[in-house]
Amino acid sequence: MTTYRQPVPLLWWTRRASYLRYMLREASCEAVAWAVVYLGLLVWALGTGRYDWFQDFSAHPLVIALNLVTLAFLLLHTVTWFSLAPRAMVVHVRGQRVPAGAVLAGHYAAWLVVSAVIAWLVLA
Repeated sequence: MTTYRQPVPLLWWTRRASYLRYMLREASCEAVAWAVVYLGLLVWALGTGRYDWFQDFSAHPLVIALNLVTLAFLLLHTVTWFSLAPRAMVVHVRGQRVPAGAVLAGHYAAWLVVSAVIAWLVLA
């Protein structure tokens, strides 16, 4: 005896905003992987003296477009990850639970500080 399986439309995840956010977050993992590969190529190019090749590669319009899309997905990945932090990290101070907004604000403040330090190191 076989059971009936109702067919699922290919774009089922576009019907609700919550499903769409979920799928975009899942897709952002590929952007994280590309960022790791791209930075690995940079380290390899610097280590082997092929930085000119890396600059030429990075200047290609497809790589620029891919990196812009990657940046958008990395920002989405970061924001959605931070939004989960108050549920994943239950912080107590003097026996009282720290409000979720404070945990979230702490994460964004740390992100801002780290970004400022990296920008200072790169631009100085």
